[in-house]
Amino acid sequence: MPRTCLCGLPALYPDCCGRLHRGEGAAVTAEQLMRSRFSAFGVGDAAYLLRTWHPAARPARVDLDKKVRWVRLEVLESTGGSVVHTEGTVRFRAHYVDRGRPGEMEEHSRFVRLDGRWVYEGAL
Repeated sequence: MPRTCLCGLPALYPDCCGRLHRGEGAAVTAEQLMRSRFSAFGVGDAAYLLRTWHPAARPARVDLDKKVRWVRLEVLESTGGSVVHTEGTVRFRAHYVDRGRPGEMEEHSRFVRLDGRWVYEGAL
């Protein structure tokens, strides 16, 4: 049975972030892109992370630590980033388990539209 999406929305992964990861659509808001990027970390989709990173800030590669399991996302606040905006920010808290120990990281991220698609520009 398909599992609930890691992004925190009440949907199954294949119908939620999975379709974005497969290239069957694009995020319509900055928050949706942030959620789908969190899910990409969770499922180990480095290619999606690179595709959705602003070219000026994109690393050459993303090395995902297979011993870190991303388990829950909390969206704390967002500004702009809607279908009518060209930029936006999302502050979030990501929960993980690293080698059996729980942890969390918090980031305030900036997103911009590039050629009509939302991309991650970096942390503020």
